[in-house]
Amino acid sequence: MEQRRRYWPAVGLFFLAPLVAEFLLGNLPVTKLFALFALAPLYGGGAVVIREVARRRGWGYPSIMLLALAYGVLEEGVTTQSLFNPNYADLRLLDPGHISALGMGAPWTVFVLSIHTLWSITVPIVLMESVSRRPREPWLGRKGFVVFCVMFAFGIFATTAFQLQSDSFVASAGQFIGVGVALVVLIALAVWVGRREPVHEHGSALSVWLVGVAGLAGTSLYMVVDDLDLNGWLQAVLLLALIAVGTLVVLRWSRRDGWTRLHTLALAGGALLTYAWHAFPEKSLGGGSKAVDLAGNAVFAVLAVALLVIAWRRTAVAVVTPAAEMTGDDGMADATIRRDKFGDS
Repeated sequence: MEQRRRYWPAVGLFFLAPLVAEFLLGNLPVTKLFALFALAPLYGGGAVVIREVARRRGWGYPSIMLLALAYGVLEEGVTTQSLFNPNYADLRLLDPGHISALGMGAPWTVFVLSIHTLWSITVPIVLMESVSRRPREPWLGRKGFVVFCVMFAFGIFATTAFQLQSDSFVASAGQFIGVGVALVVLIALAVWVGRREPVHEHGSALSVWLVGVAGLAGTSLYMVVDDLDLNGWLQAVLLLALIAVGTLVVLRWSRRDGWTRLHTLALAGGALLTYAWHAFPEKSLGGGSKAVDLAGNAVFAVLAVALLVIAWRRTAVAVVTPAAEMTGDDGMADATIRRDKFGDS
């Protein structure tokens, strides 16, 4: 029974990732909730595989985010090819800030890869780890891990096949080679970062509530900048600047004494709430009634807040004990608990 319980957080992450990535965002309306089962192998499979690889190796969130970025490159560069398709979904996403030599659009590339990195993969992982009794341990044995790897591979294949059926565009050989090189580099960086010793900064960690407000404000500003009708190159520069500043600030904060899992959850919670409010002005791809879309957005927002409250309560109980504070299990810069052997459940 205990081994079976280990699977539930992985199953929860399998479905939470596409819920956050597409439905909480407001990209898909509640009337298309059935699409969750088609999206889960790609989004959820990717999130579970990334999380399991990182925790089996004893890596922290920096490595997870680098692998999440690699996921974004894979999805948008290979499965949907939105990084290269000039008329993807009839939206002309590559026109602003177009890079003719690469066949890409600067603001779209920055934006879509960043939302996959943070919202599609990392935020769901943080939330599910926060409600799990084993937040930094593997959830799957060898067989379970293989099953989720197969589902992820199926998600990639199915999504690619569906996209090719609906749109005949195929990227060039050079573009696919570029994607492959980017994947190798990002995975290598994830390994290198994961093997580094933790770095500590002088000073005490900020208030958890202040960190959460900063997470909400920073990610909200990011989405607002993307919504503005700006010159494509200016927009790309502003988005990259926000990413750079946010990354440096969070890394420094998380290296201070007293940084706990609650701080990491506060950051993820702020990002989650940004998606929740941003869904209301967002135009969904459903083409249905606006009133129904808004009602669905409200339902997803309430569920997101409820999950955040549950995660907060469970994490708060876990970090009050001295043992929890001394594990090194303290957020973005931690090396986490290393484990060498895993059961074959």
